[in-house]
Amino acid sequence: MRKNCGIAESRFTLRIVYWADLLYKKQQHVDELFDFDSLYNKQPYTSGPAKLKTYEEGIVDNIRTEISTYTGRVVDFFKQNYEVDALARWVLKKTMKDLVFYYDDARKIGDRSTPKRKEMQARRVLQDELERALLPLKGERIMLIAHSMGTIISYDVLRDIGRKDPAFEIARFATIGAPLGLPHVKAKIIEKRNYDGVGHERVRTPTIVTERWVNYSDRCDKVAVDTHLRDDFGPNDRGIRVEGNMIDNSYRSPLGDANYHKSYGYLRTPELSTHIKEFLAA
Repeated sequence: MRKNCGIAESRFTLRIVYWADLLYKKQQHVDELFDFDSLYNKQPYTSGPAKLKTYEEGIVDNIRTEISTYTGRVVDFFKQNYEVDALARWVLKKTMKDLVFYYDDARKIGDRSTPKRKEMQARRVLQDELERALLPLKGERIMLIAHSMGTIISYDVLRDIGRKDPAFEIARFATIGAPLGLPHVKAKIIEKRNYDGVGHERVRTPTIVTERWVNYSDRCDKVAVDTHLRDDFGPNDRGIRVEGNMIDNSYRSPLGDANYHKSYGYLRTPELSTHIKEFLAA
């Protein structure tokens, strides 16, 4: 906020919802004496460039958007008319194991209760973590920022909360590095939630989002391969439709390696900083 918006001090309440310790027995570490360990974190936070640049979309981005829209429709068609689930699962297992874990109905894990409750569906445990953070905030002005698989969990939770308590409101919803445009994910959203699509597009902005939903993506982010979600998600009952915003994820590891999906790079972009500034000033 200081670097991008010139704000010396911002006052707001920040809550972080975290899942890694529920999905993995052991976490990454930064002990350089054990840099040979597979759990050694080779991509810790590193400071960005002196001046973070705002991304300027060009003709290549427009062409890419049209191609991804057409390709997505083709894949959607084949998914609806032919058995391609096995292929989709294989691809996801190779690239996004946590997502396969989330959609596995048979997967059971424990939560953070003492003693841990076992034999709970993994998807329900992960969703409960976010619900517990959000529900006590009813009546407050909320901006929810979600990254990667967290965007899917957040989307599911917001739709569920809206069904149970339509009066609950999320002012701003920001998704970064989101795989929400993948045909397999869209199909799962419909399948798992069994929404009534009469009079609406079946996959749409959660009803409780009252002001904006902005999706931020780097065109080199392989997880957020569908960078524009507007053609995938319809407007909610309030007319709120997802906005696409391309960014430059400038994250580099200490060795100089790029990771265009890294949350660090997304969170420090001028575009997201400006969005947060506007939210706080409203």
